[in-house]
Amino acid sequence: MLLVTGITGHTGSYFLQELINNKYKGPIRCVVRGTSNTSKLDKSFLDIEKIIGDINDPEFIESAMTGVETVMHIYNIHHSPMIVKSAIKKKVKRVILVHTTGIYSEFKYASEGYKKIEKEIREYKKESDCPTSITILRPSMIYGDLCDKNISKFIKMIDKLRVMPVISGGKSVIQPVNARDLGKAFFTVLMSPEETDGKDYDLSGEKPVKMIDAFKIISKELNRKTAYISIPISLGVLMARALKILTLGKIDYIERVQRMGEDRNYSHDKAKNDFGFNPMTFEKGIQLEVKEYLQSTRN
Repeated sequence: MLLVTGITGHTGSYFLQELINNKYKGPIRCVVRGTSNTSKLDKSFLDIEKIIGDINDPEFIESAMTGVETVMHIYNIHHSPMIVKSAIKKKVKRVILVHTTGIYSEFKYASEGYKKIEKEIREYKKESDCPTSITILRPSMIYGDLCDKNISKFIKMIDKLRVMPVISGGKSVIQPVNARDLGKAFFTVLMSPEETDGKDYDLSGEKPVKMIDAFKIISKELNRKTAYISIPISLGVLMARALKILTLGKIDYIERVQRMGEDRNYSHDKAKNDFGFNPMTFEKGIQLEVKEYLQSTRN
């Protein structure tokens, strides 16, 4: 039995598509909310059991583990310790956790939280006699369609603005990974236990790209002429702090602005060597996302 969390989410939906494309034969138990759109699950022709519950409830998660051999936890890194603790208690053979390269950030406040989570997981594993295998996948900035929380916002900004503010001239480097490539990676890791059990992998895009070049690629696909104005990171952070104050904390972009001043490129060579991870180019990914964006604006 395969237990999956987050299968109706952004990257989870691409993982589901890979299960469908490859005609996965085993039983799949999917944790979903009562409000989740499960139509794709219902039409998948896979052996799927949906269980509705609160992933924050340890008793619910523990009961969900009954009879499970493998867990694919996509939903949220903050639930990983509880997932691992329940899996070990229920003697689940294998757990695959989707985390984040945000753990490496110099500025991100949450990075300390991410480090604490992974340390806690390793301590659970160390203290247990259960031979549960744990694999950690760390995607970089995720993009791919209008459901992403990153590049889709840049696409909308560049489409609407003729003058685009850029932090520190856009010299920092990013390496976004397409959600389609993550779906394939999750499936390949699932099907490659001997090669991937007990290992950690960073999953990034094909190659690093400067922020300014990423914006220019988007402009080209949108057929827009955009002027870029460099904004010092100190001014950007000041403006983000002011916005947070004015909105009484409802809009907090401080960390996002800070991270736009740091390089976020991560090698995926280990994933390439172990299970053939071969992500698409940023140019190809942007073509797909801009096409979807333009279609949505015409409707």
